[in-house]
Amino acid sequence: MTDRNGCVSLSELPVGSQARLCDHDRSEALSERLQDLGLVPGTDVKVIRRAPLGDPLEVELRGYRLCLRRSEADGVCATANGHSADGHSR
Repeated sequence: MTDRNGCVSLSELPVGSQARLCDHDRSEALSERLQDLGLVPGTDVKVIRRAPLGDPLEVELRGYRLCLRRSEADGVCATANGHSADGHSR
């Protein structure tokens, strides 16, 4: 679901897409642990893959890969930057 700022849940982004984490609604703020892992507004992420049933989701950020449960990724908002996995603009 897209909000009025163009942000979508990280769990909604397709595999291969790149996005930038954006500000979060205070009611859905990131837990302190996810912030410690680098999931903070302004961070660029790339969706690497999903498990066969869609949970968990693997993302790449800040030079490492992180697996998130769908429930965790649902609370992380991102804005797609318009580049596909091969780096070309959409």
